[in-house]
Amino acid sequence: MSTKRRLKTKYKIIILFLPLCIFGLLWSRYISTSGLVIKEYKVVNKKLPTSFNGLKIVHFTDTHYGRTTNNNEFKYLVSEINELKPDIVFFTGDLIDKDTVMNNKKKKELIKHLNNLDAKIGKYAISGNHDLQFDEYDEIIEKSGFLNLTNSFDIIYSKENDSIYIAGLESEIIGSPDIKSIMQPIETGEKEDVPGYKILLLHTPDTISKIKHNTFDLTLAGHSHNGQVRIPFIGAVTKPNGAKKYYNEYYKVGKTDLYISSGIGTSTLNFRLFNKPSFNFYRLVNK
Repeated sequence: MSTKRRLKTKYKIIILFLPLCIFGLLWSRYISTSGLVIKEYKVVNKKLPTSFNGLKIVHFTDTHYGRTTNNNEFKYLVSEINELKPDIVFFTGDLIDKDTVMNNKKKKELIKHLNNLDAKIGKYAISGNHDLQFDEYDEIIEKSGFLNLTNSFDIIYSKENDSIYIAGLESEIIGSPDIKSIMQPIETGEKEDVPGYKILLLHTPDTISKIKHNTFDLTLAGHSHNGQVRIPFIGAVTKPNGAKKYYNEYYKVGKTDLYISSGIGTSTLNFRLFNKPSFNFYRLVNK
């Protein structure tokens, strides 16, 4: 083949694929970052107290407010969550994007939206690595009716006095999570005082490898976005630090069920591909 014919072939290939590339970029920027998918899971564990059977949990994460998630998107998210009438709402970090220029208007918007979330039993949050860059984060969570479980724990009780233990850890890529703070009550408490069913909230899912994960029955995490960009038959293309080992939707790690939400927003780049914004909805049952 002559040099001239080879050049013509290359130009034809470029002309053919250039529109496809442009379409793919526009799709991943404007179509794949919009809308909202609700992923529903039935979580079965015999250790769940009967009085909590059928417990409804909403788990959302990684809103990265100020990037592709703003006022209208958050308002829609809240309305979709409230439609499900959850018993508990869990948030697992990165409320605000690191590149967001925070101001009083954005702070008030976030407090308003988070306050509008309804949960019969309670709302719980942990911080993500982006959140730690904002002094406003703790204030937003406190004024929104959420309990900040970062490196802390809580016990919820049913009317029958059954209980569930809930703990949360900060992001692994911020530093060393204070694992002792959430494990000590379990390891040193009297057996009858420690709830049999335990839930752990993580931002970075790989942190599960550093704890006694079999202590927890259900672990919920974020950060990975399940790979913000995914390719069919290949899977996640982007795997951030802290989610190199665990990044897909579900893993069985020892005896614990690990669910990782793909999140609402975008990080670093304003693109999602084959991975729409979503949150998780769990129904906990004991049989």
